[in-house]
Amino acid sequence: MNLKTNYMGVELKNPVIVGASNLVTNLAALRNIEEEGAAAVVYKTLFEEQIHLENLQNFQAEENYADRHAEMSGSPYPDIDEAGPEAYLAMLKEAREALGIPLFASLNCVYDETWEEYAKKIEDTGVAGLELNFYFIPRSFEIDGRSVLTEQLDLLEKVKKAVKIPVAAKLSPYYTNPLYVISEMDKRGVDAFVLFNRLFQPEIDIDLEEHYFPYNLSTQNDNRIALRFAGLLYGELNAKVCANTGVFTGEDVISMMLAGADAVQIVSTIYKNGIGQISTILNEMETWMKKKNYKTLDEFRGKLSQKTLKDPFTYKRAQYVDILMKSEEIFKKYPLI
Repeated sequence: MNLKTNYMGVELKNPVIVGASNLVTNLAALRNIEEEGAAAVVYKTLFEEQIHLENLQNFQAEENYADRHAEMSGSPYPDIDEAGPEAYLAMLKEAREALGIPLFASLNCVYDETWEEYAKKIEDTGVAGLELNFYFIPRSFEIDGRSVLTEQLDLLEKVKKAVKIPVAAKLSPYYTNPLYVISEMDKRGVDAFVLFNRLFQPEIDIDLEEHYFPYNLSTQNDNRIALRFAGLLYGELNAKVCANTGVFTGEDVISMMLAGADAVQIVSTIYKNGIGQISTILNEMETWMKKKNYKTLDEFRGKLSQKTLKDPFTYKRAQYVDILMKSEEIFKKYPLI
């Protein structure tokens, strides 16, 4: 079977990309990922916030001991430059040199200037493309949705002008109308969309009465929203679409392709099932394609998208209304005790 696909202008041997995570910071794991058949890897995200936090921690450590030795002349600490992206860039370059498959970088910044600065430095490492993490955490009553979108569109244009490598936008689903956001970014020349970003939310330990951050790995049911948008977007964009979150099996990848996705990203299924899950997914895809007599992905990609289906309600709320009207059907699967 020919599983080749094109993503961000880069030809991939199949649509399975290992997404950004701690998994990919280990060179041995990276090589294993490639051996198991992954088409590409997205390196762990560079967060500017983390760099600022490290600088703050260093400053606080020095301040805590600044007056301990009043009779000493000068500081007992060596001069330390502020933390920057250099360590990340070195690891990124090392990962790129270790792989024979494309490596994409991932970036999230705080300031306009650093979006451009870091994007250029990342490009210099030789990566195949750059993924921009765009999301907004509501924390103020004064900020409206229009200003958030305008800022993100401006940042996208600046990064696109600053680098020559392909650029993808990884979005959250929490816009008033994600389709409008995607359309506006597509007009500005973004090369791909990753749908959707999985945001880690805090949890509360009721015994300790404090917040903690659990490892919120996705489940297969989490892929429904990406599936829906892949089906809505097929044939409507210049950019490619990569489905992310809740993709666990070959069946999940096939579903995304049928809806219209060009590629998928997987992470949680590797944590839960091991790196060998990559080859399992690819084998499941080939078995299904052989059964259906498909030779290439393009033969069935988008076959069940909104653009190709005759039923106008498949991707609309009317389908949900239809399900409610047949509400007794659920008791056949889940009988009441």
